Amino acid sequence: MRHRTTIPDDMKNFRDITDLMKRQQMPLPSQKVQIQVPDAEKVLQEALLHFLMAEGRRMQWLPEYAKVAAWLAANQGKGLFLYGNCGRGKSLLCRYVLPAILLGYCRRVVSVFDTQQMNSNIDLVLSKHIISLDDVGTEEVSNVFGNRRMAFAEVMDAAEKHGKLLIISTNLPVDDIRKRYGDRVLDRIKSTTTRVLFEGESLRK
Repeated sequence: MRHRTTIPDDMKNFRDITDLMKRQQMPLPSQKVQIQVPDAEKVLQEALLHFLMAEGRRMQWLPEYAKVAAWLAANQGKGLFLYGNCGRGKSLLCRYVLPAILLGYCRRVVSVFDTQQMNSNIDLVLSKHIISLDDVGTEEVSNVFGNRRMAFAEVMDAAEKHGKLLIISTNLPVDDIRKRYGDRVLDRIKSTTTRVLFEGESLRK
């Protein structure tokens, strides 16, 4: 005979129901990672200047950076998806600038991977909760000991199901993202991240 859980008649709200769901080990939505950096645009400018100077480059403030600063000010529980033309600072943001700001101002540790690292150890990537992936779209299908996996698709699935915060950079346009990963992955990118398009000429000289 199948065991049935009865909900008490006097249960007043869904907070009580949620507690009951937890006790029954039922799935519940994950808490979203909230990012709020005061004076975000000023902080982003300082961080960009610091890391560009470390590379012997000068800073040029781009319109795209204002949108990144708006995300830092209040991310609304969403990750960040930087896409578009190469040479506009997407990798610098993903690898150094944003992880430094989140660590220094939010006490959040960002696990940074390039796509080759993602492919070689996808389970390590999936074990992290705040993940930065640089240069998505350059990876091959993951093939570890004959086990073929679509690593990026798994990361996007985990972001939707488990509330992981993703910071992603890619040079692929939207149509190429759809062709490479399919509509389902593209929909998950749209639902879990704020998208910032980088346009214009490369700043690399």
